[in-house]
Amino acid sequence: MTKRLMLLDTASLYFRAYFGVPDSFRAPDGTPVNAVRGLLDFITRLVGDYHPSHLACCWDNDWRPRWRVELIPSDNDHRVLVGVPGGVDVEVTPDPLVLQIPIIVDVLDALGLVIVGVDGYEADDVIGTLSALADMPVDIVTGDRDLFQLVDDERQVRVLYTARGVGRHERVTDETVVRKYGVLPQQYADFATLRGDSSDGLPGVAGVGEKTAASLLATYGDLEGVLAAVDDDASGLAAGLRGKIRSAADYLAVAPTVVAVEQQIALPKIDLGLPQPAPRDPERLEDLTGQWGLGGSVHRVVSVLNGAPG
Repeated sequence: MTKRLMLLDTASLYFRAYFGVPDSFRAPDGTPVNAVRGLLDFITRLVGDYHPSHLACCWDNDWRPRWRVELIPSDNDHRVLVGVPGGVDVEVTPDPLVLQIPIIVDVLDALGLVIVGVDGYEADDVIGTLSALADMPVDIVTGDRDLFQLVDDERQVRVLYTARGVGRHERVTDETVVRKYGVLPQQYADFATLRGDSSDGLPGVAGVGEKTAASLLATYGDLEGVLAAVDDDASGLAAGLRGKIRSAADYLAVAPTVVAVEQQIALPKIDLGLPQPAPRDPERLEDLTGQWGLGGSVHRVVSVLNGAPG
């Protein structure tokens, strides 16, 4: 069978499930389980459509690691952190979602789907490292544009971008990034740094938008080349733009470290092969299914996992 690795930006998916699935889905004791059921249904659809042989539920052990926040405090201005059982940090949302995260962990574990998180790092960094280590094609499932920097047609790494929903996701390749932004995937982190991204707390360079950022990178290659052009009177860089970039020198000195997805973090030794047969712990999964009223969602995901290539 053809090998293929699917990397789930798990929080991105369970947030979407929480806000997209009616909260009328509840356990027998009244606990909302819309995020749990929605996530399972997303996994069912993705595995059924793409038939991965390997899968990792990548986890934010730290939603915004302190080392990133300290470099650019605004990276955390739009987020408030709350601890939940298991040492996981999540963006503050209504309490019903916080309550569901431990249930998600238990169900994924009983199914035999591997959760991968590393203290001090975000799911993005886990995804970046697993992608870099992969010896097979990779599908990264996320609603986060930051991960476009990992797209690589030569290595068969693409993003399944879920911003419009899992059912309407977009397959992002090199051509997609170039068409949308005018930069190559390997330039995307520098592009985001220059342009800024309010959703990630990146202020960007004042007066530099998408078109200007793309033009700078087309001309000078990368952020290092842009900064070198600022100090080179013969570079042809317009005086006004030169001044804007100089004014952002402190930000540009640290932003690349914040924006770049880590690709060499230490990971635990793990087997990402899908459970064959699924679930790995049938008795526990049956108990969880009954306790939380997960019914059809569990049955569907078990069925599709058992149809996946081994």
